[in-house]
Amino acid sequence: MSENRALKTVNLSVIKTACSNCNLRELCLPLGLNSLEMAKLEEIVSNRKRVKRGDLLYRAGEPFEALYAIRSGFFKTDVIMEDGRDQVTGFQMSGELLGLDGISNENHSCNAIALEDSEVCLIPFDHLERLSRQVPTLQNHFHKVMSREIVRDHGVMMLLGTMRAEERLAAFLLNLSQRFVARGYSPAEFYLRMTREEIGSYLGLKLETVSRSFSKFQEEGLIAVQQKHIRILDIPGLKRLMNHGQG
Repeated sequence: MSENRALKTVNLSVIKTACSNCNLRELCLPLGLNSLEMAKLEEIVSNRKRVKRGDLLYRAGEPFEALYAIRSGFFKTDVIMEDGRDQVTGFQMSGELLGLDGISNENHSCNAIALEDSEVCLIPFDHLERLSRQVPTLQNHFHKVMSREIVRDHGVMMLLGTMRAEERLAAFLLNLSQRFVARGYSPAEFYLRMTREEIGSYLGLKLETVSRSFSKFQEEGLIAVQQKHIRILDIPGLKRLMNHGQG
């Protein structure tokens, strides 16, 4: 009995620190909530889950039950094509949501795989829906989150439809840079959690093309590459290259 009481205390402690003290709160669902609304949200954040590098958070076809706010770490989402190829559909980092793919038909449409040891907060979707009806601010922000995902998907479609290989890679690196800045990190120096092959799958490029483009960027003084460590030496140069592809 005492063990159950102790466990319940620990779980409540985890929930109480889930949102209000999280340094990612401005990037996640709690944006704009007052203290009372925040407390209501904390009540539905059921627990946290750790996912080891290479492990699945969820698999395509599994029932959709919850959204996952990434507290730390990095993920990729992918689908298996009819010919057996692995098609990467996105990369998600701390402060972003996973699981939105399951809302439409109540089953996940892709796999979510950790690219490094990660931790997520579980948000049961039925609870979130009920709370959103009570808290307009939360509902409004959730709509913004879904809109952001749609805009990101359109951005990828533009990459694949109008840009040359080097322009796609420049846009990809600049996007990562902007997302790291939003989290308080350097815009010009970061580690790539994904492989060159995964980048190629996401951008619709062959592995050789991705490697060749990285080498060319380095030769032209745009970036410095040491395995997965990237330093962007010329952000305006990358922007000019990307904008040239849009012109």
